[in-house]
Amino acid sequence: MEISYNKLWKLLIDKGMNKTQLKDAAGLSSSTISKMGKNEQISMDSMLKICRVLNCDIGDIVEVKNDIVLQDEQTMDM
Repeated sequence: MEISYNKLWKLLIDKGMNKTQLKDAAGLSSSTISKMGKNEQISMDSMLKICRVLNCDIGDIVEVKNDIVLQDEQTMDM
């Protein structure tokens, strides 16, 4: 399974906020922001901090893609 934070980046744009502002407001480390930039897993605690700052649900900031769906999308690209 693959994680995507594209929803978070779009939400930040909509709210006129950048990654540094989010990091400071949510009390996140630079490494957490870096992990999200690489679509790597972060702790649930970090996700909840982000949700509190942005007043949203986890589903508004992260998407979990099933491997089967990813394989189907790759097949369609060929």
